[in-house]
Amino acid sequence: MHKLNGKDNFSSQLFPLFFLTSIFFLNFTIRIIISPLLPTILTDMNLTRDQAGSFFLVSASGYFISLLCSGFVSSKLFHKKTIVFSAVATGLAFIGTGMSQTLLGMRLGLFIVGMTAALYLPSGIAMLTSSITSRNWGKAIGIHELAPNLSFLLAPIICEGLLLWLSWRSVLMVIGTTSVLFGFSFFRFSTVTDFPGESPRLKSFLPLVATPSFWLMVALFSLGVTGTLGVYSMLPLYLVKEHGLLQSEANTLITMSRILTLPMPFVVGWLSDRFGLKLTLSFDLFFTGISTLFIGLLSGRFIQIVIFCQPVLAVCFFPPAFAALSHIGSKETRNIAVSFTIPIAFLLGGGLIPNLIGILGEKGFFNLGFIAAGALILLGAVLPAFLKFCEDS
Repeated sequence: MHKLNGKDNFSSQLFPLFFLTSIFFLNFTIRIIISPLLPTILTDMNLTRDQAGSFFLVSASGYFISLLCSGFVSSKLFHKKTIVFSAVATGLAFIGTGMSQTLLGMRLGLFIVGMTAALYLPSGIAMLTSSITSRNWGKAIGIHELAPNLSFLLAPIICEGLLLWLSWRSVLMVIGTTSVLFGFSFFRFSTVTDFPGESPRLKSFLPLVATPSFWLMVALFSLGVTGTLGVYSMLPLYLVKEHGLLQSEANTLITMSRILTLPMPFVVGWLSDRFGLKLTLSFDLFFTGISTLFIGLLSGRFIQIVIFCQPVLAVCFFPPAFAALSHIGSKETRNIAVSFTIPIAFLLGGGLIPNLIGILGEKGFFNLGFIAAGALILLGAVLPAFLKFCEDS
């Protein structure tokens, strides 16, 4: 176990924790901030809705490929340099994306952004757990995992604030530059102990292929990501183009709807302990599916109410889902299960689904995309009943 300066108290370990959390926040923000900017980008570049939706599939494809191969990179560069490389390269790629004048250039830039951003998470978690004593891991990981929810909450505010002074291209460049600066700062000022990652081994994955519950968890995580990132990606454009909101109004509404998501992981953690993982997952997918479906069916004040409810329900999926995933397979294959489940889920739920919603939107059926996504999530509510945990057998 690597420890920071040999100290055990949590306060002495906060510096690397908040450094990593800040980099994770920027990493996630770069991946999602295209969404609140999408109405402006679509108008400025004269894009169709399916072309706009393709941005998320392209980025998720890069993320999928790189996350599967991240172990090869960290085994050569070591974790600290991998984090630095990820932050700097992602920032530079995002700056390049902002400078791109063509659709092809934007897609290429976002593909590289997805590839470089994916390198952070495995090394970030490894650095965090090596820099924090094991008795403080729960608090440390809890703080670190606030970054995505804060990013969902703050990305629309950041966009609208910067758009008062800058073009959307300059917004991308400012955020990219910030990531580059944080990457170099982490390299210069962080005193964490560096060590290499482990290269993935195909033979470790083979036992999972024959485990039905593993594929059920892949499907469940894909639905969970659909309810969060998939819906979030296309929602601002949907509200602007189909419901006549100004971009600033849509982003304000989405920001306000995310405030209540922050305490929900703690609430659902208690519920899953009380009622069990399978039942909690089923109920959450059921209500998330219903609320997502209603986004496509309702309008006016009613859709505003649903938009407040949907993300609160959607974020409740992940705590019991990760707990369920930890019960799949043997102790030796659990980390492999996570390594393969997450990239597939992001590719499908965070890439393919937004792209399909954009295609339907271009054909005049924008609302049908959300109805279909909600129906898929709703149907997935039956899947947890078929999970077989290792203690069940």
